[in-house]
Amino acid sequence: MDLFFNIIIFVLGLMVGSFLNCVIYRLEQEKRFFKGRSYCPDCKHQLRWPDLIPVLSFLSLRGRCRYCQKKISWQYPIVEISTAAIFFLIFNFQLSIFNYLILPFLIVIFVYDLKYYLIPDKVIYPAIGMVLVYDFLKSDIPGMSDFLISAFGAAAFFLFIVLISKGKWMGIGDIKLAFLMGLVLGWPNILAALFLAFMSGAMIGIGLIFLGKKTLKSEVPFGPFLVAGTFISLFFGKIIINWYSHFLW
Repeated sequence: MDLFFNIIIFVLGLMVGSFLNCVIYRLEQEKRFFKGRSYCPDCKHQLRWPDLIPVLSFLSLRGRCRYCQKKISWQYPIVEISTAAIFFLIFNFQLSIFNYLILPFLIVIFVYDLKYYLIPDKVIYPAIGMVLVYDFLKSDIPGMSDFLISAFGAAAFFLFIVLISKGKWMGIGDIKLAFLMGLVLGWPNILAALFLAFMSGAMIGIGLIFLGKKTLKSEVPFGPFLVAGTFISLFFGKIIINWYSHFLW
């Protein structure tokens, strides 16, 4: 039975990931998410069901459109598999159903910021509103204040960075995302997420400079690192904090 449910959850994650690819594309094109059938972004040919099977269609078509033979971005299978993998982890770590609902928002933010250097308000504001309602319904007053303090504390920290750098190091979108992270993770998991985000961001940034892909003045989106830190902290936040505390003391 465990194997059966794991397969169901994984397949469901693939389907959600496929839909998120559509959302990311239509969000950039300023089109409605649920209106109209999917089509090739190059030749605009409407896609049929054999073209829309997550991952398998990409593999069977060898990464090319069936109709115009233009290359299909690797974003599509990567987002599908990543979504399925996180669904799998949520199920096996026995996290609340709410995490399945917030996951799509975070994945869209990750990919959109990585591609367009922007965290869209159409995604971040509904996500914040949904998490606020969830935290209010599930928590007593002390519990709710824990999430709010984490959210405002993280946002204030990023606001400070934006102000002292005059927007050169961070953007307003990162402040909003930090607020969302605090609402999702609470204390002290928010610390683990921020630590992971800054460490991974610094390492990858240095690596890109070393490889000649970026310079010290190049802009690098920080949203993907924050989202990645959030996901890791959801599953391993307590372990990371306990290890770090033991390492220090």
